[in-house]
Amino acid sequence: MQHVPPHPPAPGTLDHTRIDDLRIAAVRPLLTPALLQEWLPLPEAGAALVERSRAAITRLLQGQDDRLLVVVGPCSIHDHDQALEYARLLQTQAAALAPELLLVMRVYFEKPRTTVGWKGYINDPHLDGSFAINEGLERARQLLLDILALGLPVGTEFLDLLSPQFISDLVTWGAIGARTTESQSHRQLASGLSCPVGFKNGTDGGVQVAVDALQAAAAAHAFMGMTKMGQAAIFETRGNADCHLILRGGPQPNYAAADVQASCARLRAAGLRQQLMIDFSHANSRKQPLRQLEVGADVAAQIAAGERRILGVMIESHLHEGRQDLVAGQPLRHGVSLTDACLGFEQTVPLLQQLAAAVRQRRLAL
Repeated sequence: MQHVPPHPPAPGTLDHTRIDDLRIAAVRPLLTPALLQEWLPLPEAGAALVERSRAAITRLLQGQDDRLLVVVGPCSIHDHDQALEYARLLQTQAAALAPELLLVMRVYFEKPRTTVGWKGYINDPHLDGSFAINEGLERARQLLLDILALGLPVGTEFLDLLSPQFISDLVTWGAIGARTTESQSHRQLASGLSCPVGFKNGTDGGVQVAVDALQAAAAAHAFMGMTKMGQAAIFETRGNADCHLILRGGPQPNYAAADVQASCARLRAAGLRQQLMIDFSHANSRKQPLRQLEVGADVAAQIAAGERRILGVMIESHLHEGRQDLVAGQPLRHGVSLTDACLGFEQTVPLLQQLAAAVRQRRLAL
């Protein structure tokens, strides 16, 4: 039976201004992902780097590469030039330690907030509450292109559900954070992303929520979204088999050997690969940056002793140690985090070398 559309509404009956959008203060135009990609295209050399580094992580996940994945960089990006300064320093280490470590620069543009606060470089690139999101998207994409041009792959957290359309072609590795691991929308998003994705355990320390997320992301899904041309659409995904668990702690740290064993038991029970990543920061360091060195020493000892289920680590590191508050009218200190406190780069280098030495020792244990 042919569907008959309803009778056209009478004039004025579609006016819902009394009951709809009552709490929307303004609506501004958003540029389309396709337009941004046309303005700032990915060169062939950059595309080859993304493809090559994604494939390398897939080999790590499949046990075909015994290097350690290290996602290292600032907690969040707030300045283009300082991020590039850090990237140049990191690229030197990436080249020197390439036989043992696959280094990916942490380039986080979006910050989940427990209550309120600065939401990141895309949302507010001027750091003043002006919310120049179109400019933030352009700046973010340009920075990623500049880092790729150095030969350094990048990783980021996918928080907003639309932002991947603007930058995901440049991303080697993605993360779903502790606050969003349980979100169905983010699990669906991960199922369609072209890069490997790590899911963090929940803020309560629970690992099962992330194990469930891995199973969900590996499956096919259908959901609503926006195409690169800016059109509403229904996306059907194939599922992402290149996902893994990240231990970031909770009320108690969860980086020790017993935690790795317990987490892998849950993965095994779910029929998943017994592989995971350990975040040195956040609850594992109790947000004390220097404790990342203690966590790193413990994890390096596990690796050196032959532990092969630890496929990677995360480190929060900036040009200089610590953090600072964003205060109107006060200048910011160069190379210091605006969000979580980070290690300084001088402290990061010995930690990277310690991890590389652990990988070499693990090879001898075979």
